[in-house]
Amino acid sequence: MLRYLAKNRSVGHIAHQGGLLASVYSYSSTSETAKKSKPTFHEVSDASEESHTGQFINKVSKPYTVTTYARPNLVLTHGKGSYIYDLENRKYIDFTAGIAVTCLGHSHEGITEILKDQSEKLIHCSNLYYNLPAGELASKLIHKTKEHNGLHDASRVFLCNSGTEANEAALKFARKHGKSKGGDNKIEFITFANSFHGRSMGALSVTPNPKYQSPFAPLIPGVHIAEPNNIDSVKELISSEKTCGVIIEPIQGEGGVNHVDESFLIELRKLCNEHDVLLIYDEIQCGLGRSGKLWAHSYLPQEAHPDVLTMAKALGNGFPIGATMITEKVENALSVGDHGTTYGGNPLGARIGSYVVDEITKEPFLQSVNEKSERFIAKLNQIAEAHPHRVLKVKGKGLLLGLQFAEGVDINKIVEKCRENGLLIITAGMNTIRFVPALNIPDQAIDDGLTILEHCIKS
Repeated sequence: MLRYLAKNRSVGHIAHQGGLLASVYSYSSTSETAKKSKPTFHEVSDASEESHTGQFINKVSKPYTVTTYARPNLVLTHGKGSYIYDLENRKYIDFTAGIAVTCLGHSHEGITEILKDQSEKLIHCSNLYYNLPAGELASKLIHKTKEHNGLHDASRVFLCNSGTEANEAALKFARKHGKSKGGDNKIEFITFANSFHGRSMGALSVTPNPKYQSPFAPLIPGVHIAEPNNIDSVKELISSEKTCGVIIEPIQGEGGVNHVDESFLIELRKLCNEHDVLLIYDEIQCGLGRSGKLWAHSYLPQEAHPDVLTMAKALGNGFPIGATMITEKVENALSVGDHGTTYGGNPLGARIGSYVVDEITKEPFLQSVNEKSERFIAKLNQIAEAHPHRVLKVKGKGLLLGLQFAEGVDINKIVEKCRENGLLIITAGMNTIRFVPALNIPDQAIDDGLTILEHCIKS
């Protein structure tokens, strides 16, 4: 298999391997003619059972992998920037970025160099001791957040390994703070319809989707579900005696790319203050430049800022890392031993995170994200106008965008058709196709990918 890969790594290669014609749309995206001519589409089905891909999946991968994912016959092998390649050497434009993770693109040179350099120094040492990169990342996150109109009284950072771990820490901190203020009864949470906060038992308990929750019930008790943008629904649930935390995504990702109104978040903050409840913003998907600012809540006035901010995904550009940022008010409720992690804050992950934060917070970078967003939105609006009976609306902000379809449209078929034509996209709730490409995706890749999308919607 390695010999096969070594022989067939040429970009745009069209080959017949294992009975499968591997191809994508027929022009080179870097040529001048590509900018002027329309592509000729080659709809190529996913790899057959007899192909190299089929044999690898059926003999090597599937028999030894737990059954928790439904995946097409596609084995990805390497990528560069906003392009990714499979075992049959097909080339794809990547509008998924590993679900909003590879914000600087695949095989980014700066991160590759850090991986090599830091791995020769120190990869792991545990939290029994301090290490240089972890301290530098925590300090940088606090200072950069304040510089970019984020959490104005940010004080401390807990480093971990994933988004669900960041949310678990946030929930534990809220419980501890609640008990310190109101005793053992102040332990309940409010979450919101269509939200997604993770798959571990705590994070899953505040992810009110029966599909995810039912197989693992009963979950953590005392979780109540409000409606986003409906402050009365929160007023009916919040309690000074019982509620310890409210968790919300400023822009819902998995739930359907739903933007939460500024006025609602201001009122939500007021309610939390009145009842001495911690407000948690989950910016695991919408944060770190994805919205066009460092944080989605950077668009908001200080009176809508949270007490706790969670992040992950883009922070490591593919390397597993997460973080929970808190104010000094939350810090004052915590004691040594209240929480911990073996791998969190390891020198390798922390150094990568520090590099990503530096790159994202450069003003030209964030300006470019907004320009690329405008390019996306303009074309998506054209597609929506051309298909009014299929497409309901364009949603989202920055490069967390969605195209919501009418209920009768099978968006999984559109995803499949796009894949057959060399474009990777993903879905979200509310029958929405989600676009979360690398934040530095080239304009040509945007144009080419949306041309494929429109072709597949038409077909």
